[in-house]
Amino acid sequence: MVADVAYLEQSLQRSQQQLSQLESSFARQRQAFKANPMPSAEQRIQWLNVLRDLLSNERDALIGAISQDFSNRSADETLLAELMPSLHGIHYATKRIKKWMKPSRRSVGMQFMPAAAKVIYQPLGVVGVIVPWNYPLFLAIGPLVGALAAGNRVMIKMSESTPATSLLVKELLAKVFPEDLVTVVLGEAEVGIAFSKLPFDHLLFTGATSIGKHVMRAAADNLTPVTLELGGKSPAIVSADVPLADAAERIAFGKTMNAGQTCVAPDYVLVPKDRVAGFVDAYRNAVQGFYPQLTDNPDYTAIINERQQ
Repeated sequence: MVADVAYLEQSLQRSQQQLSQLESSFARQRQAFKANPMPSAEQRIQWLNVLRDLLSNERDALIGAISQDFSNRSADETLLAELMPSLHGIHYATKRIKKWMKPSRRSVGMQFMPAAAKVIYQPLGVVGVIVPWNYPLFLAIGPLVGALAAGNRVMIKMSESTPATSLLVKELLAKVFPEDLVTVVLGEAEVGIAFSKLPFDHLLFTGATSIGKHVMRAAADNLTPVTLELGGKSPAIVSADVPLADAAERIAFGKTMNAGQTCVAPDYVLVPKDRVAGFVDAYRNAVQGFYPQLTDNPDYTAIINERQQ
């Protein structure tokens, strides 16, 4: 009983420290943005190049941390679903930052002639990113790339459900970015709630619709614009003439990727009535092909043979 009370007191103290650090980190980022509200294209490109090198150099450590959080996840799956799109996003942005920053001319009405008009693209300020557990690296790095490319400061709230990855991302980003540029926040639900209540200039959330409602409600108090990527139902349509084996294999790949924990994974399939049975058989064969039996593993067969001898 005494140990439980001590643990609760330590947890409460840790949460209070995290909440205090949260507010001070936001204040530092806001102050830094005011001091440099329009970073040059060269500065933004340099930020992204540093991030690219970090991800490349720490690839194995990131793969290991994600696998630890997932109680084993294929390294190839992490490379395909997390690292590759993160690096591709950096490459895409660095090649286009200068073009994105150029003012865009607009026509004016007759009553304003001979005036001219143009749109000057400016950073928003401090951007908040709330990351879910299912893609803990890509859904942190993707928004980070966009925010840095636009010249913003960024605060990232990692998921408490991926502690190893969250801690590693925090440590790695702290090595290459000052806290007033990029800050990674750790903590349980109460920290996430406090994070969503900060007066960000933009807030991005990926996760469940039920939580997204609370995030939007908290952001509304500060009139903070939000980007919400929430859960949904994603259909797949099989036409009357598409080869069933091809359709089933592609749909099965999309459904089983990351054990199905993907917001755009197909949830149901619309199939012509006369092709339903054929599609079910083709889909079953595709999934079984992705996950062969343990007896098909030569190492397993060798071990069994040794024991029998």
